[in-house]
Amino acid sequence: MEKTVLCGASAYEEKYYFNRQFASLPERIKEELQVMCVLFTEDVGGVLTLEYDADGNLEFKVMAADDDFNYDEIGSGLKIRQYQREKRELLESLELYYRVFFLTRKTPENEKSED
Repeated sequence: MEKTVLCGASAYEEKYYFNRQFASLPERIKEELQVMCVLFTEDVGGVLTLEYDADGNLEFKVMAADDDFNYDEIGSGLKIRQYQREKRELLESLELYYRVFFLTRKTPENEKSED
């Protein structure tokens, strides 16, 4: 199963991306995600995405161009751990939201297996 991107930011393009599939999230949550992603890329550089895996776990993915000498790999790891600690309640709520509203939807495969 493919990963589902919730949101992300790029220091290279100075842009923020939010997946419209999650438009039903409260505005306060969307704003908090935007601030978190943009500040991350301003601090350490590169591209940050928050992605759900097949089980609904929210993962921080960071990429940087090979020639990006401003990217702070150590700072990136530290910042992710800081967010996981400080934003734990938000991140856990987002995982629960995804599991309830996206993973429990009936799909044609699920309906066939119940027959």
